[in-house]
Amino acid sequence: MREILCLVLGGGRGQRLYPLTKDRSKPAAPFAAKYRLVDVPISNSLNSGINHIYVLTQFNSESLNKHIARTYKMDDFSQGFVEVMAAAQSADSVDWFQGSADAVRRCLKHFNYPDTKYILVLSGDQLYKMDFRRLLNSHIRKKAEITIACNPVKAHDIHEFGIMCTDKQGRINNFVEKPEKEADVSGMHVEKKKQQYYLASMGIYLFNKETLGEILADDSKTDFGREVIPDSFPHKLTYAYTHEGYWKDIGTIKSFYEENLRFAQSLPPLDLFDEQWQIFTRPRYLPPAKIEDCCLDKVIVGDGSILRKCKIKNSVIGLRCRVSEGAKVEDSIIMGGDYYQSLGEITKSRKNNTPILGIGRRATIKKAIIDKNVYIGDDVKIINKKKLESFESESYCIKNGIVIINKNAVIKPGTVI
Repeated sequence: MREILCLVLGGGRGQRLYPLTKDRSKPAAPFAAKYRLVDVPISNSLNSGINHIYVLTQFNSESLNKHIARTYKMDDFSQGFVEVMAAAQSADSVDWFQGSADAVRRCLKHFNYPDTKYILVLSGDQLYKMDFRRLLNSHIRKKAEITIACNPVKAHDIHEFGIMCTDKQGRINNFVEKPEKEADVSGMHVEKKKQQYYLASMGIYLFNKETLGEILADDSKTDFGREVIPDSFPHKLTYAYTHEGYWKDIGTIKSFYEENLRFAQSLPPLDLFDEQWQIFTRPRYLPPAKIEDCCLDKVIVGDGSILRKCKIKNSVIGLRCRVSEGAKVEDSIIMGGDYYQSLGEITKSRKNNTPILGIGRRATIKKAIIDKNVYIGDDVKIINKKKLESFESESYCIKNGIVIINKNAVIKPGTVI
């Protein structure tokens, strides 16, 4: 595994995840109360024995850069690293990264370690558990030049992914990027338990180092999924590696909302309690959560939270989150705060009837995402009263019927959304 260099792509503008990406990149988005999305690919790599990792960043990268620097500090004797490689102007180019392949191409000159034989390219905004040692073993056994991790999907999901077709040995012989209808991938299905599935590219690529240099020599190709892979498999030994576990690409508000709430269920899709395969994140040394006279049902509560005489159901409560007496939270994600409001400030706010940092008294929140550092006043109702599918204002928006309160927003007491 020391022969692998891992590249985690920091993502593009993340427009479908807006407003959560207004001030942060997609991989920096919080999930499951205490983690960030980028922690998953990095943790998979570290658990697989890969400790030479670069995170390629560009858009809204300040919080992501800070998280990487403060979280992943390797032992001096391990010779490993997890480092940010940011987009930068040079004598060769003054442009930003134009796509996933262009980002890797522009950074290739820095990957000059003599022991590196393979380059693993990962997305920074996916949820899954994968042992990359098995991926490498498959790659070596088949004498592949490129191996693409694939996940079986049903016909109704094919329009979201690049669909692969393989021969009996697993070599890819056809590829269709996000087909609009099933007829576009006729004959490309695979049989599994007497049901038809299609092999969807997970956006996880393992290259021989020399092969990657060759296919990126053409600087007109900017994206792996749309250009590089379809143009490469006819003349490069490109094989599929089938991953049959849980895997979700967090590209939309709907997927972000649904997958977060799944971690509050009895059997979440990823086992966060597995001591043999830990999800690493920043150690913040926060106090334990404090819960007083509350009714909680299927709830994840982040470190340092303070919950008092409230009712919370099927929700994720993030770090340093204060939920006041009489509040009701249901089917919602409360991201918490980056800091605490002092007791004196809270007392002053209560006297002046201004919102506190957190959820105010008797507030009702249903089917919502409350971003970080939000001030919710007393008696506020965030319930999508008009049942809108979409809406946008300065402090909040609605997407897919989900209300999203923007980071640092102040919602005045008595407001009904």
